Amino acid sequence: MKFSSLFSLAGLAASASAAQLTQVTNFGVNSSGAKMYIYVPDLVASNPAVIVAIHYCTGTANAYYTGTPYARLADQHGFIVIYPESPYSGTCWDVSSPATLTRDGGANSNSIANMVRWTLSQYKADASRVFVTGSSSGAMMTNVMAATYPDLFKAASAYAGVPAGCFYTGTTNGWNSTCAQGQQVHSQDVWANTALRMYPGYTGARPKMLIIHGSADTTIYSQNFNETLKQWAGVFGYTYGSPQQTLPNNPAAPYTKYVYGPNLVGVYGSGVTHNVPVNGQQDLEWFGILGGSSPGSTTSSSSPAGTPTSSTLVTSTTSYTVSAITPTSSPPPTGGCRAARWGQCGGLGWTGCTVCEAPYTCQFSNNWYSQCL
Repeated sequence: MKFSSLFSLAGLAASASAAQLTQVTNFGVNSSGAKMYIYVPDLVASNPAVIVAIHYCTGTANAYYTGTPYARLADQHGFIVIYPESPYSGTCWDVSSPATLTRDGGANSNSIANMVRWTLSQYKADASRVFVTGSSSGAMMTNVMAATYPDLFKAASAYAGVPAGCFYTGTTNGWNSTCAQGQQVHSQDVWANTALRMYPGYTGARPKMLIIHGSADTTIYSQNFNETLKQWAGVFGYTYGSPQQTLPNNPAAPYTKYVYGPNLVGVYGSGVTHNVPVNGQQDLEWFGILGGSSPGSTTSSSSPAGTPTSSTLVTSTTSYTVSAITPTSSPPPTGGCRAARWGQCGGLGWTGCTVCEAPYTCQFSNNWYSQCL
């Protein structure tokens, strides 16, 4: 037999055994109908780490698999990647319903948690090294997962998202323009309590949070970077606006890194749009899968974060494209009603419920928005 034929056969064998994205249909309770896809590298580690990588609106599991570096990094480092897929038209995630914002309440958050549990059991994965990341709607879900299932995750990174609970509408897969446009402005205590109430009574460890956003984001406005930092600063006991270190050009220009401590880091890109490039190297270092410098190992300035300002445009590493979204909304109920937890209860032009369900009260946020907290 010719060597060329041998090489051809070897190539076919390698191709036949190559790992690929695979759908799992029997991963457990799945009341929301979310789909599960998984990537297990050929050379999977014993007791592997697990990354949950959550796509954006209009995206799919396959789009996030091909458009982000996690699967290629899994080939190098032996971890497993779960790629959930939204069941809804437009493929945004349900980060707006009471069910998804409640521990074991059903909906998308519970489905994703059950994907993790199935993977831990099926592959004898390391329960102490489970991580979650996502972009846009997937970043919103990343924050929700960190709030509703803090015991499942060691660390998280959220690209262009909003605080957990910010997108609440009381409906499944609703669109909250007030939140998207950065008009929900609260104290860190209000945001922290919003997250903490999603798993009442929990006092255990929580995932450390890496929050990434761009100043030129006109889909999910950049004020949400500040509000998300407020939320997790409150949860971890830091003081928003007073990071321990401010690191220009970190991890590279035009980004600035705001280090609040070992559990919270913000990365703000001046001139970066909603299509924030996914930085796989940074994520794996944050997760502890790769060795790297600590968040504050670079020379720092002493100025607080405040509201970051913009300058130049980013050069991309791994990027994805988010298509335009057409928000849909229903008119609020009127007359003698009571708004649910996290629901809107006031603001200029508001014609819906102005009284909250007990024990929650209507708290003023700004002239456009008050919320039941």
